[in-house]
Amino acid sequence: MKPPRPSCVLLIHALALTLAPFTALAETELQAVTVTATRGGNTAGKTPQKITVITREQLEEQLALTSDPAQILGNLVPSYSPSRQKMTNSGETFRVRAALVMIDGVPQSTPLRDSARDGHVIDLSMVERIEIIHGASAEHGLGATGGIINYVTRRPKSGTLSQHAGVSVTVPTDYDSDGLGYKFDYRIEGRSGDWDYLASASYLTRGLYYDGRGRSIGVDDVQGDTMNSASHDIMAKLGYWIDDNQNLELMINRFELEGEHDYVNVPGNRNAGIPATSRRGDPDGKAAMNKTLNASLTYRHVDIGGNELTAQLYSQRIRARFGGDILSSFQDPAIAPVGTLFDQSQNESDKIGGKFTLTRDGLFDNRLKLTGGLDVLQDKTRQMLIATNREWVPETKFRNYAPFIQAELRPTARLTLHGGVRREFAELDIDTFRTIASVGGVTVQGGKPEFRETLVNAGLVFQATDWAQVFANYSEGFGMPDVGRVLRAIGEPGLRVDDFLDLKPIVTENREIGFRLNHGSFDAELSWYESDSDLGARLELLDGVYQVRREKTEINGFEATGGYRVNDDHRLSLGYAQVRGRSDTTGDGRVDTHLNGANVPPDRLNLRWSALWSPKLSTHAQVSHYFDRSFDDPELEFDGMTLVDLSFGYTLPVGRVVGGVENLFDKHYISYNSQASDKRDDRYFAGRGRTVTVGYQVDF
Repeated sequence: MKPPRPSCVLLIHALALTLAPFTALAETELQAVTVTATRGGNTAGKTPQKITVITREQLEEQLALTSDPAQILGNLVPSYSPSRQKMTNSGETFRVRAALVMIDGVPQSTPLRDSARDGHVIDLSMVERIEIIHGASAEHGLGATGGIINYVTRRPKSGTLSQHAGVSVTVPTDYDSDGLGYKFDYRIEGRSGDWDYLASASYLTRGLYYDGRGRSIGVDDVQGDTMNSASHDIMAKLGYWIDDNQNLELMINRFELEGEHDYVNVPGNRNAGIPATSRRGDPDGKAAMNKTLNASLTYRHVDIGGNELTAQLYSQRIRARFGGDILSSFQDPAIAPVGTLFDQSQNESDKIGGKFTLTRDGLFDNRLKLTGGLDVLQDKTRQMLIATNREWVPETKFRNYAPFIQAELRPTARLTLHGGVRREFAELDIDTFRTIASVGGVTVQGGKPEFRETLVNAGLVFQATDWAQVFANYSEGFGMPDVGRVLRAIGEPGLRVDDFLDLKPIVTENREIGFRLNHGSFDAELSWYESDSDLGARLELLDGVYQVRREKTEINGFEATGGYRVNDDHRLSLGYAQVRGRSDTTGDGRVDTHLNGANVPPDRLNLRWSALWSPKLSTHAQVSHYFDRSFDDPELEFDGMTLVDLSFGYTLPVGRVVGGVENLFDKHYISYNSQASDKRDDRYFAGRGRTVTVGYQVDF
């Protein structure tokens, strides 16, 4: 008989790391959660850092309310920034810093020219669970200065052919036909002999969004918008079991989100509190778009000489197109009179890489577990001006390889020590290029700047009693400055890439301490953390060239989650996050400036009540309260708000009806980013008003 496959282990939230889904309230025994985002396959509730696992059941609860991944993350992980409800996720931070987004371990970001589009890379109907590592981490390399968000895709669960179909309709209660949205999804899966397979497809349209006063919400016609858009996703998986201990799996996922291009922005008046709206129109250029293609081939052997081996080869391709305009930076008198040239940009990034991990447990009388491996990556990125076929950011090649080792030592039955080290070797390869006319049209000699960096982590878990646990952790993560933004703005002739481009990584140090409780019907997890970086990456324009200013930043925060099981059918739970962040903008070594809303989210309290009223009917109610926040700039100030959502599920003789009401009381509010980060009238956006979703699902 084949052993249980790691990614098919039933995942139910354990201890206080997660919240029990209402569809599983009658469960009396919680099972271990294997977290594949940790290279050693650690168990949630036994790690020195905070880990959250969002199960499929919880995703179903949230998808009955919204299809926005950022909204769902914020509802279940309060330290994640409020959603902008747009195609861009710029300003959506995790613990005030960037999160590394992955699909089955494959990185989705574009760090060489950050397009801020990794928030929409997969339809959540393809996802089995979301694994979230809180705090800086170097386990998967570049990008996780705030944490890791890993979307784990579905795998076949049964030995016989099975199918799933679903349909849903979403509409604002201030109904207008242009606000209608709908979704279809279908999945087929099964096993035959040594083969298993899964194929899934989804199609989603989103109508115009309306605020709590019945007004259309302004379209972001430059950065891109999810309203008035359509998306589709196709995923295929094929697995082959060589024998009981080893298998090979191929995964391909193609996702595309594109605006329908039917509306133009009508600027509001920020000073008067009037939000931007939309009117029907015919915008110039092509619609904003996100298109990703992920492919991975993974080999696993659970017992190769007593070791467990995982080897993964992958490729990732993303095309992120932005809306166009007649911007000063696009002008070139050789093409058209200045002030008349329309253009729009598109980020193009292609990655190939490999991850190789070898784990040996049971050493020294079952006291030591070692995990080692090697990661390799090549990322080619450029930014094009597609209306005139100009290269705005030259093609840059980032090559990186990194060996690592992790250890888990159990000196006593109650104490577990964790530690590891990772060595990064990286090089950036840029050919000689010419900048566009608006910044001088100068020739820049290429180069190959490089860096070497050693990153470490250490932590402990102490099981004080059968129901109380203390943990502490130190970890480092690293990111890169946005080199593409620097390269595209060079206006001084005679420069060489090697002379001015500082590729030294942004290393973030995360220190955390906390405890977990799981006593009877009550569970809780509390953690305090500090996240510091001696060298930040703020861009400053000096003599026509964007230079990267390295600034010290200090962040500290507190997170708490907890739950109380009233009885087998009712559970109450909460999540709370508080954070502060400051930076050194004067260069005197003291952090003297508070970070604004582009970095720091508001303090947030989430309350949830999950109920199973009968074997057929279940409900889920949630309240999200955002606390007021002020900043050093008096024009940036956030007025707190409270939003309430309600979802339900009802089992029919055939299939199941699901539905939900987002913003139940039709609260009118201005989005956090518009209040706390952006001062422009055309980006003074309201949030969505009351929205109803009703759907039907059937498995056969």
